[in-house]
Amino acid sequence: MKKILVTGGCGYIGSHTIINLINNGYALVSIDDLSNSKADVTNKIKAITGVDIKNYVVDLKNVDATRQVFVAEGPFDGIIHFAASKLVGESVSHPLSYFQNNLLGLLNLLACMQEFDVDKLIFSSSCSVYGNATELPVTEMTPRQEAESPYARTKQIGEDILHDISVHQKKIKTVLLRYFNPAGAHESGLIGEDPSNKASNLVPVITETAIGKRERMVVFGDDYQTRDGSCIRDYIHVMDLAAAHTKAMEYLLNGQNQDYCEIFNLGIGEGVTVLEAIHAFEAITEQKLNYSIGPRRDGDVESIYANYEKARTVLGWSPERSIEDIMRSAWVWEQNRSRKS
Repeated sequence: MKKILVTGGCGYIGSHTIINLINNGYALVSIDDLSNSKADVTNKIKAITGVDIKNYVVDLKNVDATRQVFVAEGPFDGIIHFAASKLVGESVSHPLSYFQNNLLGLLNLLACMQEFDVDKLIFSSSCSVYGNATELPVTEMTPRQEAESPYARTKQIGEDILHDISVHQKKIKTVLLRYFNPAGAHESGLIGEDPSNKASNLVPVITETAIGKRERMVVFGDDYQTRDGSCIRDYIHVMDLAAAHTKAMEYLLNGQNQDYCEIFNLGIGEGVTVLEAIHAFEAITEQKLNYSIGPRRDGDVESIYANYEKARTVLGWSPERSIEDIMRSAWVWEQNRSRKS
């Protein structure tokens, strides 16, 4: 049984990916400092899979504490690195903390990988590296533009660090997964997007408004050059995204990689405006949302959606769920967690 270390394993995407990895026969260890996640997610993973997952409450900025996980739990066959701060608006307000957390954490992880001879890494990147893209849909060859936020810049720099280490040193094989807008929840309704901090992603904001946790929600801008004036994004179901991480790890473990550093886009290949997402939720759930139009938000790009053909042909991955599936599962999750709170 191959053993995988998942950083950020108690977080939204990390926890769903752990479930998919368990279902595909992997042994898992998690590192998560719980700064934007909750410890009880491991209990929910066990309820779904029957498997106990050990999480080390470790801040990756602390290299000695990170190293002790490798000592206690290694050797690892591969690592999936999710742990990072991810809020665009917050990164604009606190850029230094984003550079410290996202980049120092990555560098410390790489130092431990080098010391303990772990040579396979899946990196959680983002469509934000494309900035305001010059073409749509974006492919892996689409040139990166100026980062629109410090968060996006940390992903660009993280990619560059991994490219230089992987390609020039030829000791670490890396897959950079540029994904678009993860949303939705596990079909059990037991886990979903549940940050410790106030949610800022569109879908949980929608569900929290619908259930009454928020009086209203704000659509940031209706004057973009889009179908209805609101931003366009590519919303991908979190379980489709989780499956892609498993396939990417299998790709590396099986020695199928063509280069030391490879890039894959992960989206559904369709752009949905913020207002279209709201209307999709209303249609699926028959819940009327109270929303208003506000000014544009710093750091937001106008339109971005994916061409995922490379992931389909190379990794054998394709998304299976629609925006309607996303909204349906997210609403079930919201109702379940609200009953428990």
